[in-house]
Amino acid sequence: MIQVNSLSKSFGPTIAVQNVSFDIQRREVVGLLGLNGAGKTTTMRMLTCYLPPDHGTAKVAGFDIETQSIEVRRKIGYLPESAPLYTEMGVLDYLDFIAEVRGLSRPQRRQRIQAMVETCGLGDVVKKDIGELSKGYRQRVGLAQTLIHDPDVLVLDEPTSGLDPNQIIHIRELIRDIGRVKTVILSTHIMQEVNATCSRVIIIDRGKIVADGTPNELASRVTGGDRIYVTVRGPQEEVEGRLANVNGVKALRAVENLGEGRVRYEVRVVQGDDPAERIFQMAVDHRWPLSEIRADASSLEDVFVRLTQSDPT
Repeated sequence: MIQVNSLSKSFGPTIAVQNVSFDIQRREVVGLLGLNGAGKTTTMRMLTCYLPPDHGTAKVAGFDIETQSIEVRRKIGYLPESAPLYTEMGVLDYLDFIAEVRGLSRPQRRQRIQAMVETCGLGDVVKKDIGELSKGYRQRVGLAQTLIHDPDVLVLDEPTSGLDPNQIIHIRELIRDIGRVKTVILSTHIMQEVNATCSRVIIIDRGKIVADGTPNELASRVTGGDRIYVTVRGPQEEVEGRLANVNGVKALRAVENLGEGRVRYEVRVVQGDDPAERIFQMAVDHRWPLSEIRADASSLEDVFVRLTQSDPT
């Protein structure tokens, strides 16, 4: 649905985006994760035809962003960080105006407005002016205008910025629901946002992509292997020897002596392997009581910090 090949954009001497390439499939919800100023918004503005790239190409739903920009805009619903709302207009009047701008006929407009009121939970505020609404409801109106023409692709820039916790939960739920039928790309610098809404993460740092994959894939890739915590009761020296020889165990260390012969171990696991069942069987074979066996992979936050705190080269 989205194909990006070596997109670059500079503002004077400042390189905002440098040779960015990625593909996004239909019905994927992909998070662009990066610090403020990393290049997320610039990338989105190029994809939505608000900015021309200096170099590179991109296609949305098969249309080129430079040579077929009108077709691209028809396929995209774009919600900038500051939703483009006319606060003096009523909610229904505004949605009708946007639908007309999008080229919908009067019967289509009525149908789509009704659908957006239901989808975005605007039933309680349809008779109000936008200027009277809370920020959470304004963001819902912004999402409604993004969806009004039934686009194939949604591009959302910091969709929960400035909202209170309850509003954030509602918007995230709405994005998840939309992602079941649409392709969604959203930018954020909040890890919880990605974990709550996205099936895939693209991390951008200083205008370059530094990681691309599911949260679990990125955690495994950065750490070089997961950890398993094991608590077992038995002769410590023999337990450690047997545990170290289990297939898939890379290293281990005793992290806590719990008394009465019980020791907790941190076991480093070979990347891509899961020796938990073999560890359990080893303990059973030697009749050593096993009171804990728990996987503990690195979090997305660990990955993000490690990838974005290195010195620029």
